[in-house]
Amino acid sequence: MTTTEIKTNDRTTAPATTVRSNPATARLDFAKTAPKVFRAVIGLDAAAREGLDPTLVELVQIRASHLNRCAYCLHMHTTDARKAGESEDRLHMVAVWQEADHFFTDREQSALALTDAVTRIGDAGVPDEVYDRAAAHFDEEELAHLLALIFTINTWNRIALSTAKRAGTDER
Repeated sequence: MTTTEIKTNDRTTAPATTVRSNPATARLDFAKTAPKVFRAVIGLDAAAREGLDPTLVELVQIRASHLNRCAYCLHMHTTDARKAGESEDRLHMVAVWQEADHFFTDREQSALALTDAVTRIGDAGVPDEVYDRAAAHFDEEELAHLLALIFTINTWNRIALSTAKRAGTDER
């Protein structure tokens, strides 16, 4: 294994960090280059949020952004959560929610567990116990929206990471 590789789950994976010749600029402006696709993702994002608690939405987006190592989205969603009144304690505990479960309701924990499973779907799929736990806390429509929210934040993370968006540069 070279110094630019990391080893996890008995697999060699991509470099832990990426060295770019000019880290000050994004690779392309996705919104301008693919406006129809960008608007479609915005539409999916808006539809996914419908009927979900805004606090839960931010927690899910923060957790997926942690897992995907997306600083751009992590900065954006922690900022949005603070503006909505989320506590610093809870924001700091999202990354370790399983060890700090007393900071989160059972419903939030089930959503975070589902976020972990869907975001890391290649590791073990979505285990029945994780899905069933979420289904116990969300009705079918809410669960469908929660899944769509998780799909959406994973898409946003991939857009931001692939285009080298820089944390703190969002225009909101």
